[in-house]
Amino acid sequence: MKKGLLEEAADFIKIYYGELNKSPAELNTRLREIEQSICEHGFYEHTFEELEFGAKVAWRNSNRCIGRLFWDQLNVLDKRSAKQEDEVFSALFDHIQFAANKGRIRPVITIFPQDTSDDKMRIWNHQLIRYAGYETEFGIIGDPHSIPFTKQCMQLGWEPKYGKFDVLPLVIQINDQTPQLREIPEELILEVEIHHPEYNWFSDLSLKWYAVPMISDMKLEIGGISYKAAPFNGWYMGTEIGARNLADDFRYNMLPQIATLMGLDTRTHSSLWKDRALVELNAAVLHSFKNDGVSIVDHHTAAQQFRKFEENQKSQGRDLTGDWTWLIPPVSPAATHIFHKQYNNEVKTPNYFYQDTPYQK
Repeated sequence: MKKGLLEEAADFIKIYYGELNKSPAELNTRLREIEQSICEHGFYEHTFEELEFGAKVAWRNSNRCIGRLFWDQLNVLDKRSAKQEDEVFSALFDHIQFAANKGRIRPVITIFPQDTSDDKMRIWNHQLIRYAGYETEFGIIGDPHSIPFTKQCMQLGWEPKYGKFDVLPLVIQINDQTPQLREIPEELILEVEIHHPEYNWFSDLSLKWYAVPMISDMKLEIGGISYKAAPFNGWYMGTEIGARNLADDFRYNMLPQIATLMGLDTRTHSSLWKDRALVELNAAVLHSFKNDGVSIVDHHTAAQQFRKFEENQKSQGRDLTGDWTWLIPPVSPAATHIFHKQYNNEVKTPNYFYQDTPYQK
């Protein structure tokens, strides 16, 4: 086990020292330090510079992400010293505020202590900001995806409001202690009300979405070390909201209602009512975010940015990896160059990985 960790650490440190053009002597000194730490403690600790580099390269290696052009612009907040619940909640609130930046979204990751036999930390939320979902006698209210976690929050004492867009509280767990819950201060929650540039009736749907997608249930792995609490974010690509969150029939399922209000024939697929409603919903999302001065990117621009990322990787002599099934946008994928290419889906580290849901063990 220690040998495996040492090998993974060495692989990462060689990448780090190589890309930053550090001397072989510095590399060998650092490798000896790491080996000694692993022998004595069973793990080693990253310097801040290694942590920052590793988190950025993890984004660069994220095969499913179309927004990797900006990997080296990731802001890394080192919160490895946060061991108490109040410190963790405070750091999460700081992340939300720093990322939102009054609409000028900043890509950021907050990294909490690494996972060891003595120190374990998990954030139970899928995203730091996410809407609740309720099963009621009148049907599902809110986001169906959030139903299991909403039930957990209620069991921990959270009072449900039974609205369509209720922001869930944050839930963290340190070691085997009882999970702790905190409401996110309202002033930190940046949301965008969805309006259409042409259809005035669209506003009557009372749709909105939160401004920043902050993934909080994945683990960051760098050189054999796991950070199981490391929430991160970029900014939204419009289709994530307009073609998935608000459109999927297992999420908010807004397409039938929008199509009906557009006067489309929903009795037959050949009317393409889903396609037409989907385009207008996405147009409304992009219009609303831009009108509010909140960062967002359309899928065509995102594809162009990914093409630039591909060119950069090639110019640096690095292999390009990608998961085609995730890179193609859910709207008009054939209108992007990505649709017509093949990608190597090899998983490299550092990287971000899914992990078991703590409350469903």
